[in-house]
Amino acid sequence: MVTEIQVLDVVALTRDLRERGLYRGQVGTIVEVLAPGVFEVEFSDNHGRTYAAMSLRSDRLMILHHQPLEVAQW
Repeated sequence: MVTEIQVLDVVALTRDLRERGLYRGQVGTIVEVLAPGVFEVEFSDNHGRTYAAMSLRSDRLMILHHQPLEVAQW
C-alpha cells in the first residue's frame, strides 16, 4: 500500500545527509508541503527542541506508521 506524505506525518530519513549532520533513520515531522513531492521537515529532540529543519524530496523519506495499515488475517 502506497500512502502519500501529508502535513504532520512522522517520517524517517532513508539515507544519510552527512553534510547536515543527519543520518538514515532519524525521525522528523512534515510541517509543510512546498511543492509536489517536496516537504519541509522538522527534526526535534525528545524535549521538542528543533535541531534541524530542511526541505526534502519524498524519495529521501519514509512514513512511519504507529498502527497496522491493515488487519492481519490469521
